[in-house]
Amino acid sequence: MPRPSAPPTASPGTLRFSVLGPLTVHRDDRALPLGPLKQRVVLATLLGSANSPVSVDALTDAVWPEGPPRTARKNLQVYVSSLRALFAEDDRDRPRLVHTGAGYVLRVAEDELDLQRFRALVRAAEGQPHRPAARLLRQALDLWQGPPFGEDLRQSPRLAEEAERLELRHLTAYETWAEAELALGGVSAVVEGLRDLVERHPLRERLRSTWMCALSGSGRQAEALAAYDEYRQLLARELGLEPGGAMAARYRAILAGDRPAGADRSAGPPAAPDGAARRATSAAALPPDPAEVTGHGPELRDLLHLFDGDGDGDGDGDGGGGVVLLSGPAGSGKTTLAVRAAHRLGDRFPDGRLCVSLRDADGRARPLSAVLAELGERTGRTGPSSPEEWREWLAEHRVLVILDDVPEERAVRPLLPSGGSGRVLLTARGRLGGLAPVHRVEVPPLGTAEALQLLAGLVGPSRVRADRDAALRIVRACGGSPLAVRVSGMRLAVLRHLPLREFADRLTDPAGVLDELTSGDVSVRHRLARGWEALPPECGRDAGRLAVGTGDGPFGLTEAAEALGCDERHAVRVVESLIDAGMVTSPGGEVTAHAAQYELPHLVRLYARGIHQGDPVPA
Repeated sequence: MPRPSAPPTASPGTLRFSVLGPLTVHRDDRALPLGPLKQRVVLATLLGSANSPVSVDALTDAVWPEGPPRTARKNLQVYVSSLRALFAEDDRDRPRLVHTGAGYVLRVAEDELDLQRFRALVRAAEGQPHRPAARLLRQALDLWQGPPFGEDLRQSPRLAEEAERLELRHLTAYETWAEAELALGGVSAVVEGLRDLVERHPLRERLRSTWMCALSGSGRQAEALAAYDEYRQLLARELGLEPGGAMAARYRAILAGDRPAGADRSAGPPAAPDGAARRATSAAALPPDPAEVTGHGPELRDLLHLFDGDGDGDGDGDGGGGVVLLSGPAGSGKTTLAVRAAHRLGDRFPDGRLCVSLRDADGRARPLSAVLAELGERTGRTGPSSPEEWREWLAEHRVLVILDDVPEERAVRPLLPSGGSGRVLLTARGRLGGLAPVHRVEVPPLGTAEALQLLAGLVGPSRVRADRDAALRIVRACGGSPLAVRVSGMRLAVLRHLPLREFADRLTDPAGVLDELTSGDVSVRHRLARGWEALPPECGRDAGRLAVGTGDGPFGLTEAAEALGCDERHAVRVVESLIDAGMVTSPGGEVTAHAAQYELPHLVRLYARGIHQGDPVPA
């Protein structure tokens, strides 16, 4: 694969800061002496928030985590003074380390700090085709020289937490690079590195799924299946959970003999799975009903009413033809809501309930043949081999089938019932306007009370009660997205020492929100990026213009026309196409286009704004 290009050439005397490994500062090729441990902690803390103010309280907490001495403020001033003296030769035109009302700011150019170069390269890779993405991500990964800040500075809990956050970003970048390499056929470049990372992060699902793909692509199908079985047992033993739908789909694909694009064909055909592996294909009909989920009560009641009829599928009288569509942006809780409804409708569908994704583990639309094969497997048949046979079977059985994450109308149209006993529940980001007859239920953002309840279920009610104001700031920064609230809760549940107030402070900066909304292998940014990649180019361009040009909150047609640089007649068509794509929300009741107030979901707006400005929401 292409090797990374050389780092930017610095002018003589330029400083080079490094935190992706031991903390170092170089002027040209000469390493500068950074002083005693506490002074190095101050410098590392400032570099971790380069170009942003770091309060005296935050520096004090980093240097003296168990309580500061009475001379703490004076000691900090001494450390800062020493660092200024160290940088004095570089400060002729503009002071590098300054004090503002909000705290100390260390000014660093992008090419001077390895962490900033890493973030910029990862951002540049977002949305790129596989080859340039792999090249950019390899450059980013090659900047790492070891654990962030080095072992000695991680004695500071604040720096240890920041190092953990950076290592998760490194891991996510590695996974994305490995997936791109696999798509290009670079199986040998990733398989052993993935093995090492899986050993260090055995419960990280995306990492193991990518490793399974690499093993299968190199002809080692038995090892790939064994990796899944090991993960399934570990997950059940440690957490009492089953593998997620994407992981199970990867397993079934490997079991069926599918190999990733670019796989090593010289390895010959995959070995046939043994009897134990074949028996393992009888997956649970539905994912678990998550106990902590709250909210969307009205929408759940609508679903239960639509499906809890007398068998004719008339529901509320809209003529849905036995099909209901849940639509909403990425992370809005569509799949969770569909699964909750299916769990409550067991008596209504005695022949079974099942959930099948229409996208693969990488977010691409699955071929109709693969979906039909899985439906056949789930229903205990060797087929069905054609859409006609599937619809015939569906008509004869009282089943509820969730077809999850529908990419477009033509992907699902052949699978919909044309009468009979079976019912289908679709989830999709867009409105799928080409489907009819269909009942449509839009999944709105969570209300504040619902979001607080969800957060409390993850971090503990007492923790929320202890700082309700901070909890409110967190859920509001999540924009009512259940995924974002859940990620926040999972992260805070792991980081028990982190005050809610401090996490809420991190979410106040729009440029950093998406990077904070990450827990383990669950990333809000990654989910939004996948949705963005599936958009037609003109939709992404127009959504970016609206995100930049309409400010925060609702906007009218006049504002949309100004942001898009067109007349209102054309703006109506653009906004309505974005509504159909699931990027813009519209009023619930009837209102003329000129009177309507439209809105971009909060996190979609942040992501679209970053993409359009060519600086995708800085990490």
